[in-house]
Parts: sequence; C-alpha cells; structure tokens
Amino acid sequence: MGGVGTLDPLSPATVLTGATIDPTAAILTITAAVLYAVGVRRLARRGRRWSPARSLAFAGGIVTLAVATQSGLAAYDTVLFSAHVAQHVLLGVVAPLFLALGAPVTLALQATHRHTQVNLLRVLHSFPARVVAHPITAFALFSLSLFVLYFSPLYELSLQNDVVHAWTHIHFVVVGSLFFWVTIGLDPVAHRIPYGARLLIVALTVPFHAFLGLALLSSTEPIAAAVYRAAVERPAGVELLADQRAGATVMWLVGDFIGLIAGGIVLAQWVRDEQRRTRRLDRRLDAEEAATLARAADAGPGPGER
Repeated sequence: MGGVGTLDPLSPATVLTGATIDPTAAILTITAAVLYAVGVRRLARRGRRWSPARSLAFAGGIVTLAVATQSGLAAYDTVLFSAHVAQHVLLGVVAPLFLALGAPVTLALQATHRHTQVNLLRVLHSFPARVVAHPITAFALFSLSLFVLYFSPLYELSLQNDVVHAWTHIHFVVVGSLFFWVTIGLDPVAHRIPYGARLLIVALTVPFHAFLGLALLSSTEPIAAAVYRAAVERPAGVELLADQRAGATVMWLVGDFIGLIAGGIVLAQWVRDEQRRTRRLDRRLDAEEAATLARAADAGPGPGER
C-alpha cells in the first residue's frame, strides 16, 4: 500500500497482494463449497458417479466468488468505479455462469434423503419460485437491475452503507444465478423453455449491457462523484470520469463476451439434444422396420409366390 490512508493504483499486483477478508462472503462461499463436496462424496459412497466437469465448473464459480470478495479487488470497490464494475462482473455474471454449469440443485436432489428431496421439489414448484424463476422475471431482473442501481441513489448508498453494500453483492450473485439457472437449464426449473427461447433470452441481454456501457461512456458527469471525491483511500491521480469510462468499457466488453459464451453453451446443448432425438428416432424406425419384416416372415409367402 502507499501512504497513510491512500491505496496504491489498482493493478494485478495489488489485487494479488492486497487480500482482504470479508467474513460474511467467506462464510457463504465456504459453506457452498463444502455442501457441494459433501454431496459429491455422498453420491460416490452410493456407487454413483458425478460429472467431474460439473464439479470443476462449480469450483470455478467458488474461486471467482473468492477473488471478487477476498482479493485486493475488494479493497477498491468503494473507491474506484472500475474496480466496482470488475467485482460486479465477477459476482453477477462469471461466477453464476460457472455455478449454473455445476448443476448444484440436481446434485442436491440426487445426494439428499427422500424427505429432503420432496421438500426441495416442493419449494422449486411453489408459486413464489415459479414467479421468480419465470424466464421473463429472470431476464428483467438480470437486465434492468443495473440501470436501477447506477441511475438511482441506491448506488451512492451502497458505497456509504456496509449493509446495503453487502446486500448489493448478494443481489448480484442471486440474480445472475437465477438467470443462468433458467437459460443454461441443467437443473430442474418450474418453467422448462425450448432451446430457441433460451438462446433468444441470452441474446437479448447483450444490447442491454452495451446500452448501459454506452450510457456510462458518454456521460459527462461521473456518478457518485461526491462520494468518490470524499474517499480518503482513493488512489491519487485517478480522474473520476476516466475511471468511469474504464469501468464502462469493462462492463460492455466482458458482459458481451460472457453473453456470447452463454449463447454458445445453449446452442451446443440444443445441437446435442437434436442429435439425441435423431438417434432415438432412428432406433425407433429401425425397430419398426425390423418388426414389419418379422411379421412378413411369419406370415409366409403370398399366394402368388407358392
């Protein structure tokens, strides 16, 4: 770190060396990792195999959450807009995508006892869950939450109030996980939508990130300027508007990139599903043809063939 009350300029080195501990985030992240590991181990004891790729994806989500909340990045998220955006992208987009690919709900349904499975399914199919997990709701929360945050007093409040700040982080993770839970579709959901609809929903989020990034890039007045100028730990020499534009660029580019990745995943799932349908249809047609030939053989030669 630099002088008294002043952070060094944000860099990969400060992210790595300026680690900080967020107890609440650490407890929640470790709990999620432990529960997932216990579920995988319980399945293994029952002689059932859980996909290593899913475990690796979930681990990637856990690591992303840890980087966002426990690394040096967390020390800058209330004094630099660019650091806040980097943290938001990790919490609200990257980590949820990895977590969704880990299929934690499916693991819970397979690894828990019957009573817990019934209760979990009851929750998943309850009216509140059906409303929250509706594709339109998930899309609206994922796309519009950022506009509400950045263009309302809520953002300044989150910079000044630790409780609001923590709940903002939780909101990022929950809304992002909800969106990818619905669109990636590895776990059971109340509303199972076709792959084409999933791909459309993912594609529609791209212009929202682009529009928000463009709005922040073209702004001539930094958001939360008074709060940032009053931050005593703010790195020296960082101009507010330039920092905002850097953060907006990260939001735009990374948001679109993750959107393309998610779209590619959904498209690959769609292709695999169509291939499975084709194979099932071919097997059924082959079976019907074999049955027809067998019946013809059992019936013997026709009158004109004797």
